[in-house]
Amino acid sequence: MAVRTGNEPVTARSALRLRFWLSLWGMVWSGAGAAAFSLAARPGWAAACAAVAVLAAVDLAVVLHHIRQGPHYQPGRDIPPYEPPDP
Repeated sequence: MAVRTGNEPVTARSALRLRFWLSLWGMVWSGAGAAAFSLAARPGWAAACAAVAVLAAVDLAVVLHHIRQGPHYQPGRDIPPYEPPDP
């Protein structure tokens, strides 16, 4: 087994599906909060919830883009990390 000198864990994986569901959950709840505060005549809270909903929607779009890109090549345990360039 080759020794890896990089600082990344060998089994590192991105939790894109979890991030997808969390951003969807946040978008739904903050959208509902914006609507409820708007009906309750609380424009400041409605604007804050709407801003969070927009941020969650942007995060959701980024996550979907990354999911659609598919898996990227990851070297195995037997491939050592790149050597640093000589000065």
